[in-house]
Amino acid sequence: MNVLDYLGTEFASFEEKPFNPVDSATLSQFCMVRAEGIVPPLRERKTFGAFGTVVKNLLSLSGRPARFTDALRAERYEHMFSGLIPGRVKENMLALAASPRFRDVTVRDYLSLFDTERQTQFAAMTFVYKKEFAYVGFRGTDTSITGWRENFNMAYTAPVPAQEQAARYLEAVAQHLPRRLFVGGHSKGANLALYAALNAPAAVQERIERVYTHDGPGFKAGAFSPDDWRKLDGRIHRTVPQDSIIGMLMESHTPPRVVHSTERGLMQHSPFSWEIDGDDFVYLDDLTDNAKFTDALLTEWLARYSDEEAAAIVDALFKAIEASGAQNATDIFFGGSKTVTLLSEAAKNIDGTARDTLVGALGSLAELATHHVTQGIFGMFAPKPKERS
Repeated sequence: MNVLDYLGTEFASFEEKPFNPVDSATLSQFCMVRAEGIVPPLRERKTFGAFGTVVKNLLSLSGRPARFTDALRAERYEHMFSGLIPGRVKENMLALAASPRFRDVTVRDYLSLFDTERQTQFAAMTFVYKKEFAYVGFRGTDTSITGWRENFNMAYTAPVPAQEQAARYLEAVAQHLPRRLFVGGHSKGANLALYAALNAPAAVQERIERVYTHDGPGFKAGAFSPDDWRKLDGRIHRTVPQDSIIGMLMESHTPPRVVHSTERGLMQHSPFSWEIDGDDFVYLDDLTDNAKFTDALLTEWLARYSDEEAAAIVDALFKAIEASGAQNATDIFFGGSKTVTLLSEAAKNIDGTARDTLVGALGSLAELATHHVTQGIFGMFAPKPKERS
């Protein structure tokens, strides 16, 4: 059973069965719906030139809260769904609209910001169940080059603009929500949810019952202190699939719970592939060896570079992407073997310094990969140490 099956078969109310990780996952995917004109936005005090101050000055909800069935009457249906698998996002929306469990959930406080110059893609909305609780959800990465550039910026910058927006958004909406709060998201949305919760004022933080992070990347080393993490101790529910790559990137102080995905490789990133038993995911004991290998490889590779060097590498990579003519991130990051060819050809058309930086970084990654593979192969044949008598 997957998320869509769950929505079609789970009829219990939230009084009968409490809010759970699967509920979080499905709402995190509704956050991928472009809800302009459907979910009422927050009302702004006045127009601000810099959107970095917008959320700080929001007043209250503008308009009647929406229900999932309202989305069925949208006029721009074909353009509503974002993410790597927009068809599944649509199915999820339809299933939520038909679900008795979510019948009394309203959706409000929609905010979407996109700024190419500041390399920012952000969206959030809030789901409210009667006067009982609210789930503050953050959108993951869409397929825009801008959204993926912001993801890469996280490797050397903290905070990025979307993280700052997430913290402001949570603080703003918490003022007019039920006391019980859940916060969550998938992919970059998971990172934003955790960032917002870790930075929330004490009065908001103490109301948070659980932060759900679904295969979201961590943070640049040192972004948070041990004391910061302790404030949410025991309240972070972190899930990753068995071959996770994205959810194992960078630093996180919370051990993941490994869910079983029916897909392979990067397609495991989709929560629609995560297996469900009853009202929770099917959990495994550990990550696969492949996931551990990739995690160790990327961790060691990133550690080789200073923030300035990492910034130069990311800048060179996206110059190559721009030169390639790719229209969205799917063409690049999910192109399989074509990706290497595409970037190699594009690299010929960028300036020499950027080309050398990119080639050097990729060469370093290849060298490390070879080293790790060799260690693994010879490790299997190495003599076992003698036991002490």
